[in-house]
Parts: sequence; structure tokens; C-alpha cells
Amino acid sequence: MSDEHPRSLGALIARQSQRFGATSYLLRLRSTDVVSFEDLARAMDWWSERLRELDLRSGDRVGLLIRDPLEFARAFLSIIACGLWVAPLDPTMSPINVEALNARLHRLGVDTVISDRERPGAVIANWHDVGTEPLARPPSGSSPINAGGVILASSGTTGTPKVMALPAAQLLHTAELIAAHNQLTPADRGLNPLPLWHINAEVVGLLASLVAGSSLVLDERFHRTDFWALADQYKVTWINAVPAIIARLSNLHESEVIAQRIRFVRSASAPLSPAVLAHFQSTIGIPVIESYGMTEAASQISANPLDGERRPGSAGVPVGVELRIAPFPEDESDPTVSATNVGHVEIRGPSVITRYESAGYEDRFSVDGWLRTGDLGYLDEDGYLYLVGRSDDVINRGGEKIFPRELEDAILGVEAVRGVAVIALPDDVFGEVPTAYVELADDCDHDFVLSLLRDVVTTGFPKTHWPVSFTVVAQLPAHATGKIQKHRLTSEPLEVIIRKDIR
Repeated sequence: MSDEHPRSLGALIARQSQRFGATSYLLRLRSTDVVSFEDLARAMDWWSERLRELDLRSGDRVGLLIRDPLEFARAFLSIIACGLWVAPLDPTMSPINVEALNARLHRLGVDTVISDRERPGAVIANWHDVGTEPLARPPSGSSPINAGGVILASSGTTGTPKVMALPAAQLLHTAELIAAHNQLTPADRGLNPLPLWHINAEVVGLLASLVAGSSLVLDERFHRTDFWALADQYKVTWINAVPAIIARLSNLHESEVIAQRIRFVRSASAPLSPAVLAHFQSTIGIPVIESYGMTEAASQISANPLDGERRPGSAGVPVGVELRIAPFPEDESDPTVSATNVGHVEIRGPSVITRYESAGYEDRFSVDGWLRTGDLGYLDEDGYLYLVGRSDDVINRGGEKIFPRELEDAILGVEAVRGVAVIALPDDVFGEVPTAYVELADDCDHDFVLSLLRDVVTTGFPKTHWPVSFTVVAQLPAHATGKIQKHRLTSEPLEVIIRKDIR
């Protein structure tokens, strides 16, 4: 972090409170509720006293189960600033699902939970209820010294989540990079409809806005109704989004008017289909900054430039992170790999973890500090990164590698397709063959759309790459951020609408 910004979260909150005082920092969409910079500083002081009353000290781990976005943000930032480690918990989890909650707490190493809901049972040790009333009137006091951070688990889209600890200094370093890359100033106001218990909203939303001295509008989830009108009403200048949100915003409702102050929409969490990008930019006209990140890198790894050339299908260039493509040692002569120099994406740098909390992933790190992300991709001649899939998603059809994203991007180009996942299907002859699961618009003709999809893959790809079948499901299993969880396609029952073999 540069000398311009404080190196602790507590010092940053105190400084921004002095600089911006009663200026709005956080706002709640569809309400008049506001948290100013000085409100946040007072909350930090209040939490310092409250944590001492609860006999919690610097270095302790605390679960945070708060549904209200403003209260969550105030507690999240304050508790980390007080030197504790916060494990954000999904507030949509059923309060009676004690077994699942206990399992998650055990995985994260947490035995104390602070919540704004009633205690779900007696099996959780040191469960502390903190209602919204005391949070709304935090008294003043001394500012604590920061030494804490966040405990998070990976999204688990490909299997068992990996647990990691990200210290506050690492989070702030990445937030500063994001604020600078997006040219955020105190005049900016972001809109974040993404879940606050994930790294993206925490760093890209809360911390980058705090670093820049700008404001952020929070919503507990994405709502399509009146989206553009509300963005205009709240004077939003940028939107923190994911591809699923961008796809839904691409089609204007009757009489809708696009908010004119918006400088850009940031896309993260999953690859953005060039077809979806093209449709959004042609109908909406707002630049989309596609980025790539992961929890292990405190959210951001690469991003397309705000002012420079943005390349459809690319995750942009590394931002404050070293990135290299490690080739497949066993596939140096494979033309499907060498043609585009596809390999393992590896990263290292101040924002990247050097170990996992959970055992069994030591082989992800090289002796010289490179982390193998699990993603596959290549760099073009100008250093732009293109992702083709996860290493465990690659389909090996009789020795030929098939990268699912190529098929998925083509399928997403058909307007009625809301989502797609191409996975491997066991085959007696070839070992593996591709099959596609799709989610379609409610009012479409399924047979007609499937005929279009068949034409797309049979005319655009060699026969060896064709999916052997299309399965239309009512809903693809997805994470809270919209990322499709492919492992659940075969491990959980799905509501299948129609299945067609195209062989």
C-alpha cells in the first residue's frame, strides 16, 4: 500500500471520518438509511467496548450472521478494525439448520457468532445476540489498533471449499488497487447488489469505496424491478455486478430510461460471454469492465482497463499481481493446447495468500511462491488474459482436450439461453464426452431453441466437440454470486424439463 493511505483499517476509518465527517459512506437502496464516515468511526469505537465486554480479544475469530446490509457492513469493518478475524456467514441460511451452521463454524475455526437474529439453539458455543437498536446508537471512544482480517471459504463451485485467512493489510492493498484502477473519487457512488458475505462485495464494494472516500449503495440482493430508475435516483456512477445480472439488465423494460451518471459496470465472479457483453453494450451503452479474481487474491487478479482497450472474452491484464501461464508438461505436443498456449494460471504477489488454512492443498503452492489457481487460460501478445475453464472441467475425449467455455460462450449467444454448463459425461469408447445443461427463458419454445443450439454447435465446432445431448433444466445450481456449481449437476436431483440427444 502506498504511503498516501493508512496501513491499518482502524487508522483508515479514523482518517476518513476526519476528512469526510457526516458525508454519506453507505446507503440502503429503497430507504433513507445512511451511514456516514463519522458514523462508521463511532461504530468502531462502540464495537471496541462491546467486544471487550464479550471477552473477545485481538486475534480471536468471530462469525458474523447479520442480514441487514448496513448493520453487517458496520459490524464487519468495525470488528476487523478492532483486531479480530471475521468469518462472514450467509444470512439466508435457515436459522433452524443448526447442523449445517455448526459444520461451517467448525470448518472456519469459529466458536463465537454475533448475529441480529434469535439464537437458533443451544448447541452453538458463545452465541451472542446483538440487536439493531444498540448498533444504531454507538457511543464515541478511542480508536483501536488494527490487526485482524477475514476468514473465508472458497465458493466450492468445483467441490470441497478451501478455507483461507486474509489479513486486513492484504484486503486494503487490493482495495487500493481496485479504487485506483476504477478511478474512484469522493464524487463516485457505487451500487452493490452482491452478497456481502463474499470477498467481492467486501473488497471491491466496501473497502475500495472507503479507500476512495466515495459512497456505496447496498442492496441485500439484486432486484430487476425499477433497477435503472433507482440507480438514477441514488445518483449511482458505477455498478458492481456479475454476468447473470448483466444479462438480465441487457433487455430494457417498457418505458425504462438508463441512468445517465453511470461510468461503467464492473463484471466479476464468472467469465462474461462475449455475446452477452455485446448485447448489453449495444442496448444499454455503458462500458463493462470485465475482471477476474478469486478469494485467494483478496478478490481481484486482472481487469480490463477503464480507458484503454477492452477486449471481449478477455479478463484483462494483471493489476498489481504477477501472473504466468504454466504449460501442461504432459501435453507439450498436443495441438489443442499448444495452438493458443493454454496452460495453468498461476499468480503471486502481496494480495495473494501463501497457504490455505485447510489441509490437503499444499501442492497448489510452488517453492518460489506461485499459487496455482485451478483456472486454465492463455495470454495474448499484449498480455491480456483469456480463461478457457477450470483444470478439473477439461473434457478429455479420447486424448483430445475440450475446453467447456468455448462451447458455453457459443451457446450463450442464443438469446433465449439464460445459463449453460458443459460438463464431461462418462463414455465407454472415448472415456469422456461433452454434454450441455441449459436454463432457458420461461416463455420460449424449447424445441425451437434446442434446434438453434444444435445448429450453433454443429456448424461452429468440429464433430468431436459437439455435446452429445442438451438437457433443459428449470434452474441451474448456482452460488450466491451467480457462478454455476457444476459438481451439483450430477450430485443433486435437478428439475429436468426436456433432454435431447444430438448424436
